[in-house]
Amino acid sequence: MATQRNVTKEQTSLNQQDELPSKLGKSNITPAVPKEVIIKLLLFTFAMIVCPIGSYFLTVNNLYSGNSTYAGATAAAVANVVLIGYVVVAFWEDQADRVEAEKEAKKSR
Repeated sequence: MATQRNVTKEQTSLNQQDELPSKLGKSNITPAVPKEVIIKLLLFTFAMIVCPIGSYFLTVNNLYSGNSTYAGATAAAVANVVLIGYVVVAFWEDQADRVEAEKEAKKSR
């Protein structure tokens, strides 16, 4: 024989999810990545696009008299300089974060 269930007392998963935020309290909506990091990434992205293309078109006729091979090599070198600059800046930022964390650890002792 089948038994009857009292459906009014059971909650569906949708009803349970509605109650979840009230049980956990206020949610944290701060971004995972700081604003400065995003701005820095956008600036280097812009530089990675503009600098090599600009250097190509500036050097192809002005410096290399129409030789696109040398102008392309110059653009590749400029792209590498921008990339190395980004890596160096990111490394400095990581070191600054590490030093700050060490200072906080010393204060808490």
